[in-house]
Amino acid sequence: MTLFLDKPGDEGLPGRERLLAMIAVMTSTTMAVFDGSMVNIALPQIARALDVTAAEAVWVANGYLLSAAMTLAIFAALAAHIGFRRLFAAGLSLFTLASLGCALSQSLETLVAMRILQGIGGAATLSIAPAILRSVFPNRLLGRILGMNALLIASSTAIAPVLGGTLLATLSWQWLFAINLPLGILALHFTLRVIPAATSALRGPFDTPGALLSALMLGSVVMASSARSGLTALSYGLVGVATGVLFVLRQRQALQPLMPLTLFASPRFSLAALTSLASFVSQGMTFVALPFLFQSVYGYSALTSALLFTAWPVGIMLVAPHAGRFADRYAPSLIATVGLCLFAVGLILLARLPHDPPVWDISLRSLICGIGFGCFQSPNNKEMMANASREHSGYASGVLAIMRTFGQCLGAALLGGILALYAPSGNVEQEAFAVRLGLGLAAGATLLAILFSLSRIRQISAPPL
Repeated sequence: MTLFLDKPGDEGLPGRERLLAMIAVMTSTTMAVFDGSMVNIALPQIARALDVTAAEAVWVANGYLLSAAMTLAIFAALAAHIGFRRLFAAGLSLFTLASLGCALSQSLETLVAMRILQGIGGAATLSIAPAILRSVFPNRLLGRILGMNALLIASSTAIAPVLGGTLLATLSWQWLFAINLPLGILALHFTLRVIPAATSALRGPFDTPGALLSALMLGSVVMASSARSGLTALSYGLVGVATGVLFVLRQRQALQPLMPLTLFASPRFSLAALTSLASFVSQGMTFVALPFLFQSVYGYSALTSALLFTAWPVGIMLVAPHAGRFADRYAPSLIATVGLCLFAVGLILLARLPHDPPVWDISLRSLICGIGFGCFQSPNNKEMMANASREHSGYASGVLAIMRTFGQCLGAALLGGILALYAPSGNVEQEAFAVRLGLGLAAGATLLAILFSLSRIRQISAPPL
């Protein structure tokens, strides 16, 4: 309860209002993260219910992640113009209404459209959640509350499939979305009551060209990764490169850029962001691949498949609090690198599962993944936020959310492309090969994250010039 005790000189809100603001932020964060991951366990069931292929069903997950990734940077910048409370309330309202639309959907097209709207609403809240917590809590509690937020995101991402499988075992897949309605109303009530209305005096024009270029850049990269033909992938890739170059040029010229490039002047911030991106690509691939492996290949029910995920969040919750404390005493990059190495070992073990493994074997390999990811995420997030100035905290929290959501989206899109290429007819043997290939590529993405993280360690040990 020390988080809500007032001391002389404290910045932010008084203790009681601080508690209500934390409930609003963490409830909305939990909903947004859950809906980015919980639906994965339902993809095989949704595919059967709507009579679509596995590759088409992946877009129920990817539509949400894609729209969120494309708009996170936009909302992180927009908050400086319209204030935290207005943006957060609007995003939360859209997310809650779109959840109702998802629950009432009767076709894949309608469901994907509602998921896109959900992703936009989720992006508006996720992009500024850490910045709101920073404005609400005093500096003396900043590390603790940011660590709690990182732990909430990591554990929610991993617990989501378990909750989804439990709901699927007793109710229909529509209830995965309907559950958001009472939670959204509660969070919206506290948002309007206590979250500060404005945190900036920016009155200049919003960087609309930069917003459009950033959305096109991120969206093109995701579409290129999920394309079924080389020509289509090349076309999207060229659009992504061109819009990326134009975006950088625009940010250098704009008076009030969408994403200040000075934020990336710190090599440690940039390397932490790249490490986060690569790690979440691997997590995104894994969390879409495993439900198809468990249900379509091994023949487990949705509930049993969800229970097989339990070891992953257990590993995160066992390790993440200790990792956060160690990051206050030792180099966060070193702790994060150790966690990534464990995560890579777990992914390789999952990719090499035998054809008929016992439950304990699957759970043990998942536990190693959870321990590794729990050791990685909190120290890495701390390093990102600590290497950004306080006036750039809103932008830094936006980058943190972009790396997580865009990485998950890119990973899910890559897995969808692999399923479309190697398992177009839904054959069990084809799906088994595609899923194992995806898990192998996820391990490769983690190895790339390790290389980025090792670069930070070399910077620490390098003597000054």
